[in-house]
Amino acid sequence: MGQDQTKQQIEKGLQLYQSNQTEKALQVWMKVLEKSSDLMGRFRVLGCLVTAHSEMGRYKEMLKFAVVQIDTARELEDADFLLESYLNLARSNEKLCEFHKTISYCKTCLGLPGTRAGAQLGGQVSLSMGNAFLGLSVFQKALESFEKALRYAHNNDDAMLECRVCCSLGSFYAQVKDYEKALFFPCKAAELVNDYGKGWSLKYRAMSQYHMAVAYRLLGHLGSAMECCEVGQRGRGQESMKIALQHGDRPLQALCLLCFADIHRSRGDLETAFPRYDSAMSIMTEIGNRLGQVQALLGVAKCWVARKALDKALDVIERAQDLAEEVGNKVPAKQWDPELSQLPPLIHEAWLCVTPGSRCGLPPRRSCSFSTAHWRPIYSWGSCQHVVTTARALGPAHGCSPGPSSPPCLFVLCSS
Repeated sequence: MGQDQTKQQIEKGLQLYQSNQTEKALQVWMKVLEKSSDLMGRFRVLGCLVTAHSEMGRYKEMLKFAVVQIDTARELEDADFLLESYLNLARSNEKLCEFHKTISYCKTCLGLPGTRAGAQLGGQVSLSMGNAFLGLSVFQKALESFEKALRYAHNNDDAMLECRVCCSLGSFYAQVKDYEKALFFPCKAAELVNDYGKGWSLKYRAMSQYHMAVAYRLLGHLGSAMECCEVGQRGRGQESMKIALQHGDRPLQALCLLCFADIHRSRGDLETAFPRYDSAMSIMTEIGNRLGQVQALLGVAKCWVARKALDKALDVIERAQDLAEEVGNKVPAKQWDPELSQLPPLIHEAWLCVTPGSRCGLPPRRSCSFSTAHWRPIYSWGSCQHVVTTARALGPAHGCSPGPSSPPCLFVLCSS
C-alpha cells in the first residue's frame, strides 16, 4: 500500500470513527498498519489507534500502539514525531494509573531538543503531568503543571486544550475541597465548548458536564448534579451519560455511574446506590482504572457506614487503601477523598492505638502510651474483624503518643 492509498484509507477510517462506526474504523486502520509501507502514514494511523483505544477504555491496547509508534518515530528520525509518540506513551500510562511512568515520559518530552511540535504539544505534556501528580496526591506540583498547561493554551489560543485543563482543575479543586472552584472550572469548560466547540468531539461537552455534576453534588445541589449527568430523557439531551452511551465511551460511562451512585447515596437511597457502585466498579476493573476503583470502593464504604455495618466498611476501606498504595498514592484516604472526613460522626471519634506487628495477631513491637493531650485521626487498617472486636473490647482511646523519636503507631477505626 503506497502513500496515496494509505492517506485515503486513514481518512476513510476517520469518517467511520466520527460517525460512531468504531469497529469498522479500527478494521480499516489495522489493515493500513498491516499493509502500508509508508512510514509517515503508519505513524499517523498508529496515532488514530492510540486515540480510539483511549476513548474506548482499552488502555492496554493503547499502550501497545504507543510503543510501536515510538519505534516508527525513531525510524523516521524526526524529533517532532518522537515528541508526539512519547506524549502518547505518557498518556497511556496515565490511563493505566502508572503515574510515576507518566511523569518520567513527560519529562522525556520536555527534555527533547526544541521542535516545531513543542509549542503545540507542550501544554498537553504539562496537562498529562498534572493529571499524574493529581493521581499521586502531590497537589502543589499538580497545580503548577495545570497552570503551566493553561498558559500554553492562552498563549496559543488553544480553546480545546483550555477546556481539558479546566476539567482537570475541576477534579483538582474537588479533591482539595474547594467546591466553588470545583464548579467554576467545569462551567468555564462548558462555556468554551459552547463558544468554540461546534466542530469538536461531543466528549468535551460530556466531560465538562460530568465535572459540573461532581461539583454540584459536593455542594449539595443534587438535582442539578443529576441533570448534568443523566441520560437526558428530560433534559437538554446532551448530558454526560447519553453522550457516553452514544459513543461507546466506557471510561465516561464508569464515571457517570460512579456519580449517579454518589448522588443516590447523598440522598440516602442506598438501595439504588449499591448497584451503581457495582456497575462502576466492574467497568473500572475492566478498563484498568485503579483510582476509579478506589473511588467506587470508598463510596461503598460510606454506604456501609450509613448502615452502621462497620465491619464491612472497614474491609472495603482496606481494599481501597491497598489499591491506592499500589498505584503510588500513599496519602491517607481522608486527605484525598473529599467526604471521608465526614464519616467520624457515624463512627466513634475516639481512637484505638494498636502497635505494629502481624496483621492477624498484632503483637507489640514497641511501647506506646495513650495521651489525651493529642488527638489524631485514624487511618491505617489491620485485620478488620480483629480490629473491630478489639475496639469493642477495649473501648475508645484518646490518641496515641509513641514518643518524639518513634514513628507513629497504627491507628484503626473502632465502633460506636
